[in-house]
Amino acid sequence: MRRFAVTGLIVGIVLAGCSSDPNADPGAATTPSLAPTDLATASTSDRPVPSVSVQKTLATGLDVPWGVAFLADGSALVAERRTGQVVRVSPNGGTPSPVGTVPGVADQGEGGLLGLAVLPVKAAEADVTVFAYLTSTEGDNRVVRMPFDGSKLGAVTPILTGIASAGNHNGGLVKVGPDGKLWIGTGERGQPPRAQDRSDLGGKILRINLDGSIPDDNPFPDSPVYSLGHRNVQGLAFDSADRPWAVEFGQNTWDELNLIVPGGNYGWPEVEGKEAKDGFIEPLVQWATDDASPSGMAIVDDVAYIGGLKGERLWQVPLIGTTTGTPKAYLEGRFGRIRNVAAAPDGTLWITTSNRDNRGNPISDDDRVIRLSLK
Repeated sequence: MRRFAVTGLIVGIVLAGCSSDPNADPGAATTPSLAPTDLATASTSDRPVPSVSVQKTLATGLDVPWGVAFLADGSALVAERRTGQVVRVSPNGGTPSPVGTVPGVADQGEGGLLGLAVLPVKAAEADVTVFAYLTSTEGDNRVVRMPFDGSKLGAVTPILTGIASAGNHNGGLVKVGPDGKLWIGTGERGQPPRAQDRSDLGGKILRINLDGSIPDDNPFPDSPVYSLGHRNVQGLAFDSADRPWAVEFGQNTWDELNLIVPGGNYGWPEVEGKEAKDGFIEPLVQWATDDASPSGMAIVDDVAYIGGLKGERLWQVPLIGTTTGTPKAYLEGRFGRIRNVAAAPDGTLWITTSNRDNRGNPISDDDRVIRLSLK
């Protein structure tokens, strides 16, 4: 198994317009542009875009629920950021069932037990593998895997270590993509130059095999880096053409929704939001930071649904080829800070709130898991 620490990673990437970099690989390609796609290109007026409505509160009293990963029976494993505990939430609601506490989790500012992912399974009772992104007591952010037998988590095995951690900008995304690879979103730990540093795992979207090794078709040889120039990535999802889209937090001005291409450089800290500059890819949607602070994201029928923390709302964005339709806001101010958005097997959306993270105004039953209907 191959594991990678920040100090041992050397990534050869050339940025268009940045060829003066003494560390650049003269044989590498320039930053790619967005490619054509077979995704439907009808206008938004021709495409049915569902309305969002609240269906049911499934769980209450959770401690900053973060990662959500569905099992074959429609239930979901939900991670509590501060406690490191994982609970199972039924699609019928009721009291969540604890399935284990992940060892070695550091409750550190925005860090802790963050994203969860589960390998697809055919039967609810079958053994599955759970992947988690966590801030570790070892002093880094890392991705680990654990067996799950349907009732409890097993021993933890690290598969990617050495992602720098801090009190903020820890990223935390982990997802199994349609390609069978693990996709990981990281932050630059409040040190913006890391996002452009090719020898650093922070401020990147990473792609690895399920055992932690590097896929042969990654854009940069012997590197887990898939894209760079990100500030803090916590949400990523795939459209019907299997293309990854990701959201990230801006600093003071613009949050972003980006279509991710292999080897793409998304500009942070050189640019924030839509600003044409050689070598960098512009976002397709930008929001004022007060309106979004986007965290989790799901895509259903080529419509993106994005949770807003500071914005305290759910954004709906139709995806149309390499463009987008007009964003529409739902649930504004209704549930407070929305941390994660996950597409359930039955076609509904589950959202988690993040009002007990010392930045919200919690009510008595926070934090919650809520099911939404799309019709």
